[in-house]
Amino acid sequence: MRYANITGWGKCLPPAALSNDDLSTFLDTSDEWIYSRTGIRSRRIAHVDTSQLATVAARHALAAAGLAAARLDGIILATASPDSLVPSAASAVQQRLGATGAAVFDINAACTGFIYGLSVGSALIKAGSMRKVLVIGAERLTHYLDWTQRDTAVLFGDGAGAVVLEAGDAPLGLIADKLGCDAEARAILAVPDSGTARQRFEHVDGLFEVNFEGKEIFKRAVKGMGEAAATVLARAGVTGQDIDLLLPHQANVRIIETLARKMELPTDKVMINIGQYGNTSAATVPIALCEALEQGRIRPGALLLTAAFGAGLTWGAGLIRWGERVTPLHASDATLPPCNQSALELLAPAIAGCRRARGG
Repeated sequence: MRYANITGWGKCLPPAALSNDDLSTFLDTSDEWIYSRTGIRSRRIAHVDTSQLATVAARHALAAAGLAAARLDGIILATASPDSLVPSAASAVQQRLGATGAAVFDINAACTGFIYGLSVGSALIKAGSMRKVLVIGAERLTHYLDWTQRDTAVLFGDGAGAVVLEAGDAPLGLIADKLGCDAEARAILAVPDSGTARQRFEHVDGLFEVNFEGKEIFKRAVKGMGEAAATVLARAGVTGQDIDLLLPHQANVRIIETLARKMELPTDKVMINIGQYGNTSAATVPIALCEALEQGRIRPGALLLTAAFGAGLTWGAGLIRWGERVTPLHASDATLPPCNQSALELLAPAIAGCRRARGG
């Protein structure tokens, strides 16, 4: 039987950080208010498009795997914030990498996108269609935020993470997964007035409404992630006690802590980095994976559980058996173009535009 081992990993965080104190300069909020409700202290604001974040993360992942981009068979980019409607952001990544032999496509499952991408990429390898696949989660969600709305403006950040999957005979990589969608409640987490649903000439202000029903999202996130996690554990014939590290979607520290408590996992078996980056949607899981490796929290042969929940309402979980290598084969010097502005300076036009649109 063929498996899809994770052989490379990489991340990209834009340099401009927006702290809670920064937010309090233009919103009625404070560090204490935000942190006590979300666990977030700071988040990154991108000065480039999503595909550029994705490309830098991809270069680091390819270097870690010791793999030339020309050898890739596929590139899957999970994002809810592509550069444009067409062409795909994945095609921009292919162009920049020179991965001319790769089939490419974007996938939008919101915050669950990376797990969806990991599942699809692994399935393509297991089916024999491909041997080497790059899976990326990348977002520039701050581009869509209404900076007058405290409940959503404080939550999200920008970033990207990537992994390289390679075919192998050893039972490594994604060994069990469960994906799903609770579409009945899709309206509670949505940007409804966008895409072809948006009346083209009715809006000239660039404002996007974000529906976000926090209490209902919290309840459904814990339920969806918990049930998906229980399913993959059962399919693999293991229990929560067999898990070496939980890599949850970083949406809210309370959701993560509730999920860990239900699974009876101690804090040292739970990866949490939402404090530095906020919710980067499809990028949270691969960024967390990279940082867990950097911190020495993933050992050879480790059993990892990842779970996520997002707009749609999508949900999913995956059980990953790690291989023997926990350090990169090579390092990449890939970086984003220089940014000479602070996060507040980058956001100033958007903040002003949102205020005008709200009549402020």
